[in-house]
Amino acid sequence: MRAKSLKRLVVNASVARAAGGVDATDSVSINCTEFLQTFRDESSHHVVMTFELSEEWDENQSNFAAEWLGNMIATRRFHYIELPQNRALYDEIEATAVEEKDINAMLKDFHLLGAALATDQIIVSLDETIRGLFKRASQQVGEIQDIIWVNPDRTAEEQPIAWLQNGAPPEAHRQLSA
Repeated sequence: MRAKSLKRLVVNASVARAAGGVDATDSVSINCTEFLQTFRDESSHHVVMTFELSEEWDENQSNFAAEWLGNMIATRRFHYIELPQNRALYDEIEATAVEEKDINAMLKDFHLLGAALATDQIIVSLDETIRGLFKRASQQVGEIQDIIWVNPDRTAEEQPIAWLQNGAPPEAHRQLSA
């Protein structure tokens, strides 16, 4: 049985790409680095990985993120899952799209939703565009309404580090339906 405070978080490759390590100078890079360091050093949370997400990480991760992920694997805080096909959910989400580009964006990142639904319903991502699309979809698709979405670069609005240090609670204002 998992410890009550342990959460499994889906960390999008956008965060892995941006995290530049201790020498980072760009604010996005600094924020992502601090988030991943806090995740590793000050929590017992696990990172969730799927085949699709693993491919994205392999293509986009910074050196710091590669070392971070290696540490998470070595300390057994890595949770790999195989996602079953969920065509019914995808069709529901696709039906909420207004434009073809929205459908394509949601298809590209649909695995984030699947991984979140299969674990503790938490996504960490910098991608505000896809967040907005999934947020809009959640108004019609009940299955994704409770998914928590946290952007490590929105430090003032979301206080992602404090949230992580507080156990990554499922606060209502972080849900896609909010």
